Amino acid sequence: MAICPICNGFEEMKANCSSCGKELTDSGRIMDYYDDYSAYMPIDQMKMEDGFPNDFKEKECPHLVKCSVCGNEVVRLIKE
Repeated sequence: MAICPICNGFEEMKANCSSCGKELTDSGRIMDYYDDYSAYMPIDQMKMEDGFPNDFKEKECPHLVKCSVCGNEVVRLIKE
């Protein structure tokens, strides 16, 4: 079982917006936004259904990151 360093607070995400250059804010795992119960489902099971074909195999955690200035949203794959 792999552990995401961002989800577990071991590291902070530092990234800038590709549109305006301002700092992006981590909004957590993308699969937590799918429905009311997805945040409570097993992470590895959700990776099989999240639309990122290799995140389970490559041990990556997809995070939604947002720019509070221009509203740009992107998914960053964090190595576990």
